[in-house]
Amino acid sequence: MELPVVLLHAFPLSAAMWGAQRDALAGSCTVLTPDQRGFGGRPLGGEVPSLDVVADDVARQLDAAGLDRVVLGGLSMGGYVAMAFLRRFADRVAGLVLADTKASADPEPARENRERIARTVLAERSPRVLVEEVLPGLVGETTARSRPDVLGRVRALVEAAEPEAVAWAQRAMAAREDSFDTLRACNVPALVIVGEEDRLATVDDARAMAEALPNGRLLTVARAGHLTAVEDPAEFTAILRGFLAEV
Repeated sequence: MELPVVLLHAFPLSAAMWGAQRDALAGSCTVLTPDQRGFGGRPLGGEVPSLDVVADDVARQLDAAGLDRVVLGGLSMGGYVAMAFLRRFADRVAGLVLADTKASADPEPARENRERIARTVLAERSPRVLVEEVLPGLVGETTARSRPDVLGRVRALVEAAEPEAVAWAQRAMAAREDSFDTLRACNVPALVIVGEEDRLATVDDARAMAEALPNGRLLTVARAGHLTAVEDPAEFTAILRGFLAEV
């Protein structure tokens, strides 16, 4: 059996996005795909928005499952949480997978935009702003043009997000710190994955992370955007399986 794997989902989706990976890896290793607080029916709680809070949630979930060290993976917001976890619990990470994410903190315009979206979602009690402004950037041009089933699935997950969870997560991401020093201190095998059509976390962002990681490697997924694991689940899973065999 391979090392246990934890996969952390993107914003504003839920652990349902990892269905293909859960099914494919279930026979060879333990796979945890926790819903982050407020998503997938999980309680939001009353803590101040912070990715460190979510990282602590993950640590408690590992404790509950009796897992000491894991291969930790995260996509988009899940990647931000993975880096926060690495900063706080580096000794529990045996391997690291960062997909369609970035290590830099938000510049001020991005933080302001996150706050605007948070306020709008809470005021309207509707996913409208997510569907109109966030959804188009979640998938690549190829998916938008030729994979209507994938786009429909992503839209359904986006529309299912609770307003309070959306606002909390946006504010937590806006407050996150730069993680490049954390990556430079990471001494375990690491893989960075990025969709060639990703406009939110670009190939350049991915390359910067791979170069910061002492044992990092970069792989791109053709004809995929920001949600590589959903847009091309077979390719993503093959890449992940190969990395697990190496670790």
